[in-house]
Amino acid sequence: MTVTAAGPPDVPHSALADTVLERLTTAFGAAADPAQAAVMRAYMKDVVPFLGIPAPERRALTRAVFAGTPRPDEADCTAVALRCWRLPEREYHYVAVDFLRRHAGRLSSGFLPVARRLVTTVPWWDTVDLLAVHVVGALVAADPRLTAAMDAWSADDDLWVVRTALLHQLRYKERTDVDRLFGYSLRQSAHPDFFVRKAIGWALREYARTDPDAVRGFVARERHRFAPLTVREALKNIGDLRDTAGDRGTSGDTGG
Repeated sequence: MTVTAAGPPDVPHSALADTVLERLTTAFGAAADPAQAAVMRAYMKDVVPFLGIPAPERRALTRAVFAGTPRPDEADCTAVALRCWRLPEREYHYVAVDFLRRHAGRLSSGFLPVARRLVTTVPWWDTVDLLAVHVVGALVAADPRLTAAMDAWSADDDLWVVRTALLHQLRYKERTDVDRLFGYSLRQSAHPDFFVRKAIGWALREYARTDPDAVRGFVARERHRFAPLTVREALKNIGDLRDTAGDRGTSGDTGG
């Protein structure tokens, strides 16, 4: 599997994407609210501009945009996602993420470089986490050969790629590759960034719903290697939280 070595993905021609982007920019442009946009941008730590369209209205407008359009193939999904991501306002990125989640079953393993492009372009938890769980996770579940790519991602220099690798099994439950979950967690246990430390704890906490004894035992053996934040998150629903104070973080991350 060579997807991790692929170059930046091209935007394929797509008549569907032409239609969608024309409708979408018209509808969203008319619904923009500058005052609300400022509030939303501040909440997201000024990472990216917003149009100021609340989620319920955005979803309603998006449904209208896609009404009557044909079922997409992978080229359509790629074109819609990458062209939405070229637009600066975050609402367009949300449309792309929701579109990919809806049609993840139509994507092949060859989509992984596109997913990486999205994860690493204007990255923040609001898009990265959904892509990790619902797009990358779905790709790996459909093609286990992509676990080699996740092994590489788990050691990547980009913290958002690492977070994606940590979270991609979040909904696997009994299908979780526990050796990889624990291995990735240990590999990044000393990572300096809040978002990675939080992702480790979140991934462990989620798997604890399936096998609490395995997570409890793993944390008991290895807790000296993890930040207090990670331990607290991992044991939130299954263990003793004493002696895990500190490292509370103030990033505004709601993931996990």
